[in-house]
Amino acid sequence: MNTNTVLFALCGLAFVVLLQRLLVLGARLDRLSRLEGKVDALLRANGVNYDPFSTVPASVQQALEQGEHILAIKLLREATGLGLKEAKEAIDELRRRQRGSVESGAR
Repeated sequence: MNTNTVLFALCGLAFVVLLQRLLVLGARLDRLSRLEGKVDALLRANGVNYDPFSTVPASVQQALEQGEHILAIKLLREATGLGLKEAKEAIDELRRRQRGSVESGAR
């Protein structure tokens, strides 16, 4: 076997391992979202009012409602001084919770 064949085989193996890890990560994120939905349902059933938008500036909430996710990140950064990564994670979490509350309300 020549070195090109070995390198190709190693790259293929690395790709398969990476793909498998991404699939596991996706499954874990799905499970986490379901668990968060259950916690939210338990809170509502016990009369605890949790509003993930309660501390979010109105401009950020409006941008999210209009589907302007990048603008929402920018506005959140300006309002809170968060870094790009932290603001993106916060907006992603708000979007996840917003989707979860919409799906829960539809059931």
